[in-house]
Amino acid sequence: MEVRGRVDVAVIGGGQAGLAIGYYLRRAGLSFVILDDQEDPGGAWRHVWSSLRLFSPAEYSSLPGRLMPRTASGNPDADHVIRYLADYEERYALPVVRPVRVAQVVQTSEGFQLLTDAGEWRARAVVNTTGTWSQPFWPTVPGQRNFCGNQIHSADYRGPDQFEGQSVLVVGGANSAAQIAADLARVATVTWCLRGQPRYLPDAVDGRELFRVASQRVRALAAGDPDSGGVADLGDIVAVPPVKKARDAGLLIPHPMFERFTPDSVIWNDGSARRVDAVIWATGFRPALRHLRALDLRESDGTIRLDGTASPRIPGLYFAGYGDWTGPGSATLIGVGSTAKATVGAIADHLDSATTAAASSARAR
Repeated sequence: MEVRGRVDVAVIGGGQAGLAIGYYLRRAGLSFVILDDQEDPGGAWRHVWSSLRLFSPAEYSSLPGRLMPRTASGNPDADHVIRYLADYEERYALPVVRPVRVAQVVQTSEGFQLLTDAGEWRARAVVNTTGTWSQPFWPTVPGQRNFCGNQIHSADYRGPDQFEGQSVLVVGGANSAAQIAADLARVATVTWCLRGQPRYLPDAVDGRELFRVASQRVRALAAGDPDSGGVADLGDIVAVPPVKKARDAGLLIPHPMFERFTPDSVIWNDGSARRVDAVIWATGFRPALRHLRALDLRESDGTIRLDGTASPRIPGLYFAGYGDWTGPGSATLIGVGSTAKATVGAIADHLDSATTAAASSARAR
């Protein structure tokens, strides 16, 4: 396989986390490449539904070094975010190569070998910023395979038009489920299923407050103080304007999770049934890390342990942008900056140590 390049750091993923890492790598003076599997800039934002909006105003939704331009119509939509990310790439001349799919990362004596569909890269350190959008989680429910209606995950939802006049089941208890149910309420008969009752955050809470609370929790834990619970204690659903409007109009009525499917319906445990044309699973995502399978990173319980954002098992391997697993709010535009800065600092220290150790070994020969 052709070796395309040798760099200090290879970043896998060119969405918001990858760009934030790139910003700090540029400032640190390290050579790097960002390998992105998308055709164009924007990361996962290229694949969301058109009515989706950020939780916060533009000025509180920015990557390091560059404020997001304000919008006249409230919180930014996906198109605004995509334009901002494309401009960010260009402004800081970030070396993004796309489309490139990384199939496997191999540990070597000098760092890592990245095998891709566009050749091979070699790097002394690797940062994974692949996010979760390409790894949707689908629950299994009895009778699901025999259901004749349409089933999609929220990752594939593009808007209400294809569901007009239908009976649609939306499954999930967090933001995506509430926003999709609100989006559909004006054109379809919506049944919103979740476990328990919806946990709305106070109406005044937006992304700024979420990040503040998450950061406060991290500082408290680091200081040995009691766990405040962080954002999870506030609730699961941010009352963005469309959700608040639909909720207050009585259009977001929660139903318990159903027990099983029939070919054209769902059945609850009390025996009641409802005919359904389509099901939208807003049931979350998992980190997209298939390219790391050969590295044997998982613990006995299936998790991947981190020290900050670094893998204790594989020196030089880092993760950024996957939510609280890699830092408070690290899956958000406003939150990923602090994670990126700390990660690049750790990488610089690691590479300095590796260089010093190699020089000492050479002198000892």
